Amino acid sequence: MACGESSSNKGDAFYNEGQYQEAIVAYANYLENKPNNVQVLYNKGRAHEELDDFKKAEDSFKRALKQEPKNTQILLSLSNLYHNNDKPELALMYADNAVSVSGAPSMAYFLKARSMHKLGNVKEALREYNTAIKMSPKNGQAYYYRGLLHVATDQIANACKDFKAAVKNDYSPAENSVNKYCQ
Repeated sequence: MACGESSSNKGDAFYNEGQYQEAIVAYANYLENKPNNVQVLYNKGRAHEELDDFKKAEDSFKRALKQEPKNTQILLSLSNLYHNNDKPELALMYADNAVSVSGAPSMAYFLKARSMHKLGNVKEALREYNTAIKMSPKNGQAYYYRGLLHVATDQIANACKDFKAAVKNDYSPAENSVNKYCQ
């Protein structure tokens, strides 16, 4: 094992133990010798994200993306980061880029739908939720958010179907919506 690899592995071990600050230090040490290592840049971004350090997470993810512009994992992390920080336009941009990559996972469509939903693009959001569910029919979270879209458009019967599907697929936050809308 090369000297640098031990710092990366150390960072991963710290991260897995929830010691995010220590992980960041180990990743930074590794990056001193290999500044363009995509996986370490990405992992460092995730550690920053866990500490709610939006700017540093964004910087690490963008440095990784510069090395691999079609990496869907990085694109989706950026989309999620922007979504969680109330920047739906940027979240949509990165989700849309992820969707354009051949073989994009259902999560790309889900995050695109969430961004469109937040921006008020109902038809487009519904289309992307449908795609995410078609690709991953056991994604309870996608059913739940499509259900919320149905509630917003007064389609309560459809919302109830989705909320119940979300619960069936182990997305427990949907239980409250079933109780509220489906009695």
